[in-house]
Amino acid sequence: MIKKKIEDQELLQHLDGLPEDGRQVSLLADGQIRLTGLGGTTMVNQMRANFNLGLLETYILGQAYIAAGLMASSVKGNDRIQLNIDCGGPIGGIYVESWACGAVRGFIKNNPIPLDKPVESKDISLLYGPGFISVTKLLEGNRTPFTGQTMMQYGDLAKDLALYYNESEQTPTMFSLGLHFDKAGRLIGAGGLFLQAMPGCSDEVLEKLQNHSTKLPALGKAISEGKSVSEYIQENFSDFGVQMLSSEPLGFSCPCTRDHFSTFLGRLPQDEKQGILDDDKFPLELECLNCGTKYSFEKDEVQNIFKGEKK
Repeated sequence: MIKKKIEDQELLQHLDGLPEDGRQVSLLADGQIRLTGLGGTTMVNQMRANFNLGLLETYILGQAYIAAGLMASSVKGNDRIQLNIDCGGPIGGIYVESWACGAVRGFIKNNPIPLDKPVESKDISLLYGPGFISVTKLLEGNRTPFTGQTMMQYGDLAKDLALYYNESEQTPTMFSLGLHFDKAGRLIGAGGLFLQAMPGCSDEVLEKLQNHSTKLPALGKAISEGKSVSEYIQENFSDFGVQMLSSEPLGFSCPCTRDHFSTFLGRLPQDEKQGILDDDKFPLELECLNCGTKYSFEKDEVQNIFKGEKK
């Protein structure tokens, strides 16, 4: 993966002043609630740079990155989670993959999103249109991945993911996905919360937490002002008794390499190889869907690859 340079110097200065991106897992109410908090402002800005996204595309795909990063806190080791949204609206679809170690990658199908008129509110349900959310867990050592699916009912990723967990895992769940932009359209704060009831959680605690969640200050804005996720959790959930369990770094990362694409070229069927040579459009540029990295191959290099030789 090649990270594109973020050119906006004012944004870079702002990012340097924020706490590093990361994910924190805590317990509330004597272990009755599991809370994962995430700060990902740099991650989403790097995602935006690599895919050259506009504000709307950054908002929508950024939410998916934050959500996937939060969900991956429930797996361990080399396990990973795939979040797939297949929808009929202008967005077209979203695919994001997140590892337990904190690496996140993925893409939005339509970039830019085709619009008949500018979006004038944060209600983006029509951009999703009818669709399904699928969540796949790929666990190391387990040959068969587990996939669950629900129909989108809200066109709001946080609400639809909560619905997914409520239906597929029968677990009361709440998501908060916050992105905060300045007047110039810079993303200056991004983060999220993922709360789940543990077995035996009382109705009283659930009701208290639900009421409390409606009064929480905007997480994205708090992060943009320099507050860490840990500070936000301690300040806003102190009445529930915060017990911190773990924390880990988080970032936009993809395992793709130039060698991987070279191997891909070498394994193409003979007719496709010949078609590439006949088209004679070089350098040949291949792009990784999951991170936007572009790898360029000159004609003589492609010819050597097709012959099974390394230059």
